[in-house]
Amino acid sequence: MFGLEISSVPVILPTLDTQLGARFSDLQWVMNAYTLACTTVLMAVGAWLDRYGRKTLFLTSVTLFGLTSLACGLADSAPLLIVARALQGACGGAMLICQISILSRQFADPVSRSKAFAWWGVVFGAGLGLGPVIGAGIVALSSWQWVFLVHVPLALLTAALGRAGVQSSRDAPAGKLDSLGIVLLALSVFGLTYLIIQGPQPDMSRATVCWAALATLLTFMVFLISQKLNPQPVIDFSVFRIRQFSGALLGSMGMNFSFWPLMIYLPIYVQTGMGLSGLEGGLLLLAYTLPTLLIPPLAERLMLTLHPGVMIPAGMLAIGAGLIVMATGVANPQWLLACMTAGCLLAGTGLGLTNTPVTNLSTGSVPPARTGMASGMDMSARMISLAINIAVMGWILVEGIAASLRQTLPGTPDPLALQAAAQTLAAGKIEVPAAIFHAALNQGFGWVLVYGASSVLLLALASFAVFRPWSNMSSATLLMASASANTGSGSGNTAKN
Repeated sequence: MFGLEISSVPVILPTLDTQLGARFSDLQWVMNAYTLACTTVLMAVGAWLDRYGRKTLFLTSVTLFGLTSLACGLADSAPLLIVARALQGACGGAMLICQISILSRQFADPVSRSKAFAWWGVVFGAGLGLGPVIGAGIVALSSWQWVFLVHVPLALLTAALGRAGVQSSRDAPAGKLDSLGIVLLALSVFGLTYLIIQGPQPDMSRATVCWAALATLLTFMVFLISQKLNPQPVIDFSVFRIRQFSGALLGSMGMNFSFWPLMIYLPIYVQTGMGLSGLEGGLLLLAYTLPTLLIPPLAERLMLTLHPGVMIPAGMLAIGAGLIVMATGVANPQWLLACMTAGCLLAGTGLGLTNTPVTNLSTGSVPPARTGMASGMDMSARMISLAINIAVMGWILVEGIAASLRQTLPGTPDPLALQAAAQTLAAGKIEVPAAIFHAALNQGFGWVLVYGASSVLLLALASFAVFRPWSNMSSATLLMASASANTGSGSGNTAKN
């Protein structure tokens, strides 16, 4: 369900623009309301898992995910859909963090855990890989509402399977939850995202932007202070001393600086920039997501022989290379379809090589009593970087379009009118001559691809440096250390790692 929700919803964004009259910023919030709500609950749920038990929280989150999906399907306006998406995101984040922690706990042996996460990657990849075609097919055969309503029967099935198969477990004694830290972190991320999305809007005053920026900065500073003073902080900064955890976290961020936020804007470009139909666009996007279904088992096997400090950065390098190939096609229309297809396949392969090993390593490199916290930090890093980069890529897209319009439109356009026109074109509405529209959209999307490729390549280098695979620690040694940590040998092994 979580994978399907990620890859099927972007396909219907152009439809929402038409049927709900959504603006470009509304389309960004439809996606970001989900990711921001995920971020808000991840840390809290990670702590609750360690204190109050995994099975109860998992079943509760699955049930609520089905109900909030129903609310999304019944929404009849963009604001209502955004609110429903926020509620769905909170439940989806809880559901995701529960399943990762359950797998880490229920399959404690490194070999069995590796197999479990391989199957998790296959099923997660099935939702991701088939999502574009499923979303496009649902819109073609029925309506966009069923992209959300399909989760209602799936939630019922998942709850039944979870009740039968998940073992009840909890680790750490119950303690006081760092509610202040969770709220401050959520407000900081929301403030930054709000500034990026709403700041360039023509109706936003400079004073409002300045006050919002100041409030966001102060909130984040207070959050950092609170984490140092709280004996049970929402983020345990000591785990960053574990190289395997920190390297995996950089891998999480790399995917969400590139592959996943681009998923939001690809359907718009594929349908309006390339002129493909919804179903044709879904088939092209299948090349982007299908490798996430096929590659994870291979990635898990490679993890048994390759150092993760080579494996994870190599996957990010493949993502970056795929985006570069796509940018080459955008700059050369005669190669567009071939380069987009090849780039999508390469980027998807890189994601498949990175995603499951990152998830496995981020929880397997910490003591078992901290797996809930570790999985919460991993998913929070993903969602925070995703939320911010959905906004950043949208801003870059609009700025690239505006720069092109500034050069091609006659006269000197009014800056506010130019910004409004750029946002209209970014949403896929052709309100200028076709040649000007395609030139502007190509430039904006090309800028987005360059940003995504540059970001993931830099994070790949950072991850490689943190892992230090050239050191004497072999892959086998790492697996033994992970096994020792997961059988309770505790802080001594953690410090050594």
